[in-house]
Amino acid sequence: MVSIDQIKELRDRTGISIGQCKNALEDAGGDIEKAVVLLSKKGGDAAAKKSHRELKSGVVNAYIHGGKVGSMVELFCETDFVAKNEDFKKLAYDIAMQVAATNPTFLKREDITEEDKKKAMEVFEEEVKDKPAEMREKILEGKLNSYFKDKILMEQDFIKNPEVTILGLVEGAILKFGERTEVGKFVRFSI
Repeated sequence: MVSIDQIKELRDRTGISIGQCKNALEDAGGDIEKAVVLLSKKGGDAAAKKSHRELKSGVVNAYIHGGKVGSMVELFCETDFVAKNEDFKKLAYDIAMQVAATNPTFLKREDITEEDKKKAMEVFEEEVKDKPAEMREKILEGKLNSYFKDKILMEQDFIKNPEVTILGLVEGAILKFGERTEVGKFVRFSI
């Protein structure tokens, strides 16, 4: 049996409903860390189930840092009800802060062009040319994945909590709000 304090702690950490937190804790045998993982997995499953739903609403939020760096982010959802929720607006703000701090180039991996891949490959091929032939491809693949992970917004570790990616934040929002949620466009300005 899980305690109310455990449920409250998990809810405070995830922002997900009390019922879902209770179920996750029961499934995890009272282990909060395991429950966080279970909720994260459910977020991904929920995102897949809701992927066909139409995005009809959302917010645009901005973050300005010291008057020198700023960013704007579109965060879409299905209804005005969710779009007006303060936690949803805060998520858009946090993602805008991420964009200002990390200056991503791409939203998701599919946005990387063949030309971008080719340029990066040329740089890394030079770095691995002295490695044994049988290891070269694996090393090159690792270097490319690492390089692009930092440039893809959805794959970046969240600056406020590196244990969660931006994709994980969005999947958590899908679980929390019960609606398809997606980052649209983002832009960053700096002086």
